[in-house]
Amino acid sequence: MENQISKIKNQKYNYQLHKRETKAVKIGDVEIGGNALVSIQSMTKTNTEDITQTVRQIKRLKKIGCEIIRVGIPSLESAEAIKEIKKKIDIPLVADIHFDYRLALICLVNGADAIRLNPGNIYKIEQIRKVIKAAKKERAAIRIGVNSGSLKKSNIKYQISKIKTKTKNTETAELMVESALNYIKILEELNFCDIIISLKSSDVSTTIQAYRLMAKKSNYPFHLGVTATGFSQTGLIKSSIGIGTLLAEGVGDTIRVSLTESPEREVEVAKEILQSLGLRQFKPEIISCPTCSRCSIDLKKISREVQKRLKKVDKTCIYKKIAIMGCVVNGPGEAKEADIGIAGAGGEGIIFKKGKIVKKVKEGEIIETLFKEMEQC
Repeated sequence: MENQISKIKNQKYNYQLHKRETKAVKIGDVEIGGNALVSIQSMTKTNTEDITQTVRQIKRLKKIGCEIIRVGIPSLESAEAIKEIKKKIDIPLVADIHFDYRLALICLVNGADAIRLNPGNIYKIEQIRKVIKAAKKERAAIRIGVNSGSLKKSNIKYQISKIKTKTKNTETAELMVESALNYIKILEELNFCDIIISLKSSDVSTTIQAYRLMAKKSNYPFHLGVTATGFSQTGLIKSSIGIGTLLAEGVGDTIRVSLTESPEREVEVAKEILQSLGLRQFKPEIISCPTCSRCSIDLKKISREVQKRLKKVDKTCIYKKIAIMGCVVNGPGEAKEADIGIAGAGGEGIIFKKGKIVKKVKEGEIIETLFKEMEQC
């Protein structure tokens, strides 16, 4: 299965989505924006100064498909650790900086491929000037990472009369965009344009509004995410709606799903979002009906077994869409776009390809027959 994924994971196979045109910016060897595919990021949840654990987590994340990794830099020790971490990994690394610009300088010297700066807490011109000088020297990118919860108060210049006509979400979104635009202006005046923008809020609607507004005002690439979404179920839904809505509109160049659980889960969800929109493909897509009284086979058991066996398949020829349907109504008809599929039929099973029935078999032979047919591609 790993060989198959390496063959198809970088295919862009949905050309129906019109992607926003942006400047291309590189983080290490990964291009963001331009004609590049939407890339997947995550963030370590170890103490960065614990080099062994941090490297171990980064390697696990890269193995399952993470393409850019971010690490928190809350202290001098964590900034100094970047030097050793970079020696042991082969994935672009972003250092997440807040409050103390000097940590950014250390991370850049130690090999960080990009720096995230928050306009809400690093805003003094002289400090920004020093970071930009170092970023230029080290050929590193800068992500302007605006968070709704840390907007600088001096940026809030809206008149009361204007605010009264706006919803709270719209007001916050506009303030976030204003903050980013002010920061972009500073960087551009310093002749620095390797910029990526993020506008994150824990509120999905605010996040969407901010990115939509910014898309009209700038052609820098966007890092998408909904921040602090919470535990799996809630976080998964909020992230999928926020990130998915924007991607479906052609907005977004790299994504990070923020969940209060393992970073591995963040990568898994990010891949599902991209694949569901047809922007990337990482594995065969299984189309499975919800079942009803018409279902005449043990669909759950068959579905679990197919997924399990797919992980062990090692062929470069692969079906992108596999349907597992409970009856002939939901079989070849509703799943006609599937490359191959199975459906229940009165205690038996049918195998179909592109909506056409090719075989009828006993229920116990469905899975074996399916995989034999898949081998004949």
